[in-house]
Amino acid sequence: MTKRNSLLSGIVLVLPLALASILVLQPTRAKGAPAASPLEVQVDNFTFGPATLTVPVNSTVTWVNKDDLPHTVASSDGVFKSKALDTDDKYSYTFSKPGTYGYFCSIHPKMVGTIVVK
Repeated sequence: MTKRNSLLSGIVLVLPLALASILVLQPTRAKGAPAASPLEVQVDNFTFGPATLTVPVNSTVTWVNKDDLPHTVASSDGVFKSKALDTDDKYSYTFSKPGTYGYFCSIHPKMVGTIVVK
């Protein structure tokens, strides 16, 4: 066997193993479960997730209601407030100033979250 044939045989054996390892090591998510955007808060099961989100100034954060019941997004200091969001409805707000913004659901006041703008 020549060096060239030996090299070619090695590539033929190693390439499929390399591709298989890439597929195995790739992060996966459940089928049908869309990946959340880094600037998105999911409203589900009477919680805001993530409960605290840190974003840069001038970021637009979007809340998406994945719950079966309506919810609102209302800042504790009155800076922003959504209408009642039904399932799959969205509300977005752009944070133009640094600070810590607490918010809650005005229908279910025990639901709370925080946006930290840096």
